[in-house]
Amino acid sequence: MRDVDLVLEAGKVAWIGATGKPPAADSLLDAAGRCVIPGFVDSHTHLVFAGDRVEEFTARMAGEPYAAGGIFATVAATRSASDKALLQMATKLVREAEANGTTTLETKSGYGLSVTDESRCLEVAGSVAEEVTYLGAHVVAPEYRGKEDDYVALVTGPMLDACAPQAKWCDVFCEEGAFGPEATREILQAARARGLGLRVHANQLSFGEGVRLAVEMGAASADHCTHLDEADLEALAGSATVATLLPGAEFSTRSPYPDARRLLEAGATLALATDCNPGTSSTTSMPFVIALAVREMHMTPDEALYAATAGGARALRRDDLGALGPGNRGDLVVLDAPAPAHLAYRPGVDIVATVVRAGRIISPSPSARS
Repeated sequence: MRDVDLVLEAGKVAWIGATGKPPAADSLLDAAGRCVIPGFVDSHTHLVFAGDRVEEFTARMAGEPYAAGGIFATVAATRSASDKALLQMATKLVREAEANGTTTLETKSGYGLSVTDESRCLEVAGSVAEEVTYLGAHVVAPEYRGKEDDYVALVTGPMLDACAPQAKWCDVFCEEGAFGPEATREILQAARARGLGLRVHANQLSFGEGVRLAVEMGAASADHCTHLDEADLEALAGSATVATLLPGAEFSTRSPYPDARRLLEAGATLALATDCNPGTSSTTSMPFVIALAVREMHMTPDEALYAATAGGARALRRDDLGALGPGNRGDLVVLDAPAPAHLAYRPGVDIVATVVRAGRIISPSPSARS
């Protein structure tokens, strides 16, 4: 590690160089020998929901397997919740994420599954996150059971019409129990025609075509990537599609972790994200995700840090985030530690001392500092 000075101006990194030689600045944040890293970029979350699924979690810990159908419980709770309640929950989770060093996050709809509820969930998402994703194709809505074709027509028609203006991205859960490859392709094509970028929940529960379809369609990311064969690795290697790994989900479901080492050696670009959601990854902590990646997915601390910052930025196709360089947004985290490896070395310990986004301290909050 080397000692440097960093100057932020108008919310961006204006200068970085040797300690003791910075341009004049109006105010000073002295890291006092502590480590400074880029703010975390959490590129996959589901923050707009109501209720919890702690009973489902408890049952899994007692040996019951995970299946995608648990989403329906959250759909029922979310549909019944007021806009105010949804906003309060999402805001609470964002504040948690910020305190853990996250300065940029993506979040999705997906717990409404009707035109009205998906639209209002996206409105809430847009008020708490700068990267917003339409996930009407999370699972087939309960009232459309046995009528998947009709639901796909809704998702690509009236629901897309209502939701496209409120979103930057479209995501599809391509998985047994959710949407097959043909339906996934149809939904992604419709979303792309409406100007939305593409993301795919791919190969989480089983081997399948999701990853290869994501690459073929030019999706920014294929997320989960738990079950991969050689064709999947070959497709990801050198492509513009980032493999976003979500080890919080494997932790919560007692499922096999993705093999990050295999992906890295194949030449794939990796991101790490929390997958914060009420059913399978109820965490907002990127440091926890980094610790899991190092311990369970065979990543080095440096690789995990890159995936949680620059990798996440690439998964969002943002070149202004994830690194501390001139012209980038002034997002940084001061760790109460001498090196980033302490994020994995001291799991469960709060070593995030100060969080800065766009040149402004956001954690601890101004009231906590006064």
